[in-house]
Amino acid sequence: MGGVGKKWCWFCCSSSASSSSVKLLMFMVVPLIVLSGFFSVLGPLTSNWVVLSNYPWLWGSPTTPPPSPVSSEEESKKRLDFPSQVVVVEVHSMEEAISDDSMLNRSSTPPDAIESIHVQPNGIKKGTRNVSMSGHSSIVPPMNESHVPMMKARRDYTKLDRLEAGLTRARAAIKEAKHGNQTQDPDYAPVGPMYRRANAFYRSYLEMEKQFKIFVYEEGQPPLFHNGPCKSIYSTEGYFIHGIEMNEQFRTRDPDKAHVFLLPFSVTMLVRYVYVRDSHDFSPIKQTVTDYVNLVARKYPYWNRSLASDHFMLSCHDWGPETSRSTPHLHKHSIRVLCNANTSEGFDPTKDVSFPEINLQTGSIQGFIGGPSPSRRPILAFFAGGLHGPIRPVLLEHWENKDEDIRVHRYLPKGISYYDMMRKSKYCICPSGYEVASPRVVEAIYAGCVPVLISDHYVPPFSDVLNWKSFSVEVPVKDVPNLKKILMDISPRQHIRMQRRVVQVRRHFEVHYPPRRFDVFHMILHSVWLRRLNVRVRNDVDVL
Repeated sequence: MGGVGKKWCWFCCSSSASSSSVKLLMFMVVPLIVLSGFFSVLGPLTSNWVVLSNYPWLWGSPTTPPPSPVSSEEESKKRLDFPSQVVVVEVHSMEEAISDDSMLNRSSTPPDAIESIHVQPNGIKKGTRNVSMSGHSSIVPPMNESHVPMMKARRDYTKLDRLEAGLTRARAAIKEAKHGNQTQDPDYAPVGPMYRRANAFYRSYLEMEKQFKIFVYEEGQPPLFHNGPCKSIYSTEGYFIHGIEMNEQFRTRDPDKAHVFLLPFSVTMLVRYVYVRDSHDFSPIKQTVTDYVNLVARKYPYWNRSLASDHFMLSCHDWGPETSRSTPHLHKHSIRVLCNANTSEGFDPTKDVSFPEINLQTGSIQGFIGGPSPSRRPILAFFAGGLHGPIRPVLLEHWENKDEDIRVHRYLPKGISYYDMMRKSKYCICPSGYEVASPRVVEAIYAGCVPVLISDHYVPPFSDVLNWKSFSVEVPVKDVPNLKKILMDISPRQHIRMQRRVVQVRRHFEVHYPPRRFDVFHMILHSVWLRRLNVRVRNDVDVL
């Protein structure tokens, strides 16, 4: 509002000038007012609008305020094949969006803080910001009066228009479901405190099943592309890439029908085959990703059309976030599906997806699911693992072999099964390693053991849907010395409720071949679907 204040101050001071100056001022201002009103009716002079609406959660509150999604001037110079268009960045909450009727029939002028970047054919960028009297910003694209007679209102509907109309209907259906009764489903209907908004989630999931389409770029060859590990802690990379490429329901071969576009590279495979071991040089990996993005950006219009906001990559490797920095749009605009969901390192839960880390030792979950009831779990809490990262040394220092109730081991004694210990424990301690994610979280859920998350800046998987506080315990690193007291203060009745909820949400973390409804594959898809609901790519007018 500071800029507005200065303008009004200047105008008031000018009123004391000579009458000739006032006449000149009125001669200049009145035509501009008329023209601005004319343009506000016709809409902006551009064919493509990209609206990136960063919503913290669909049914909850954000964990951290999102970083500004507007690219810096330096980064904007590095953009790949930037088209001549206006880029609009809109920031507000999903809760507001779904409760706001105007979302369903919103004009081309978004309501919140907006930064516009116009790139002319000669490469010169112009940015404008217009702040209204109410404090909101509206877009004023650079205009050329010679273009005014050439503009016309859009009367036809493109494939993109129809695509966005379907998403608008989905938003409306989700909003309506928030206040309705739960629909019965013979397969599964989410209910209970494990969900932030069970009705809204269920309706959103049904809308995803009905219309969500993903286009997988076919360029690239294995092992770097269209491939990934199906075993080890990075297995979800290969599982998802394989799952979506074999899927007939969500995958489309027609990119004009796609809501999102998958960049099918595997960071794990890039590390294995491109990275020079012990070199600490990320440039070969980044160059490979940059070359791939350049390839699809030149061959297809979709990357540039949305500045990558409807594209997504995935990685369960620790170097996934660093790999995403290969190009500015991939890091700042695209949907990054990451196991390393660390907000202190740039993970943005308003646009990025927390990827569950699942250690599929045999490529299957068979033999790892299930455990006894709470009354048959004699151990209060359990952890076994070596020094890895900054948190585990603190845990081992305070609790290693020091308490019969808190079983903390660096190495398990011979003959004792790690998974049997989980099944005998009421709580399973899941501290972060060098990165925030840990496969122990899903292992605990599989075993019916209440997870104890010891981590800073970690966004657990599916937090936009699941209420983790209802079935897990979050312990800050500074409270590790008080771990036993924290767990003992939880009543047996409350623990039973939490354990039952763990069993109920377990289906959302299970791996199946082929995938089943509401399993981990579909929950990852749903998380991407929610982020796509936040992005609006629109053609408002034609330019003749």
